[in-house]
Amino acid sequence: MTVIDRKSRGSRASWAEVDDEEQEDDGMPLSMRLSIADTLTLSNATCGFLAVYFTTTGVLIPHLTNSGDAGVVRNNAATAVLLMLLASVFDLFDGLVARKLRASPMGAELDNLSDLISFGLAPAYFVLVWGMVVGDVHEPLSAVAAIVVLLAVILRLARFSCVQVPDGVFQGMPSPFGALTVVSIVLLELPFTPTLLAIVGVAWLMVSRVEYPKPRGTLAVAMLSWIVLSMALLTAWAFDAPGGLLMLQTACSLQLVLGAVIPLFAMVRRVYTFRDNRREARAAGEP
Repeated sequence: MTVIDRKSRGSRASWAEVDDEEQEDDGMPLSMRLSIADTLTLSNATCGFLAVYFTTTGVLIPHLTNSGDAGVVRNNAATAVLLMLLASVFDLFDGLVARKLRASPMGAELDNLSDLISFGLAPAYFVLVWGMVVGDVHEPLSAVAAIVVLLAVILRLARFSCVQVPDGVFQGMPSPFGALTVVSIVLLELPFTPTLLAIVGVAWLMVSRVEYPKPRGTLAVAMLSWIVLSMALLTAWAFDAPGGLLMLQTACSLQLVLGAVIPLFAMVRRVYTFRDNRREARAAGEP
């Protein structure tokens, strides 16, 4: 297998290329200096941890103690999801910043660890708490679904660091997109069995070989716009705005549809690339 560059943040191989004896003016080894991109990555991890915190204190504890009204629980659940959305914004920008500015040798490792917290642990814990809230009889199955989500993200991040894939695409649903899709499924409040099956389906997509285009250029702008819109709809739902629930459910449904439709763009791209290559080969073979 070939090691690839993780979001242009450097790879494990880059550690070997850095001389730890090389010192900056402040006496700190170069391999220990944080870049601006690293700061964004750590902000990603912080958002993931806070999402777990709000899910615990604002959703789980009120359920276990039979305290707190529905409005407060809804606000805390929305806050947890907003933090996951904010983590995905930091995850989007750390790669962009790293490509424009200096990336530290720790970048790839920090990125993997932060993604595991924000897009592995946080959504898996959200699924677990959902299972506890909807009823004790569903708790064991929701725990299994949460473990499946967590393991899918771990496997995906490990594979992404080690396996060479075609330029411009991800192999499998990206973990930020997968995390937000899992949370959207829970927020739709469908019957338990369809919700469980949909969550497992998203976990499978994350470890599958289905190709998703990387968010660059216009696609990155579209993704950022979608995240901002989702934040606005979550805020409207949290404050019980008129039509807020309907708008949130519509956005969650669109998130599921996008998860299924976006790979078609990568498929179309491959078809056009294949046609262009054949056309060039034919042109080169003509006298």
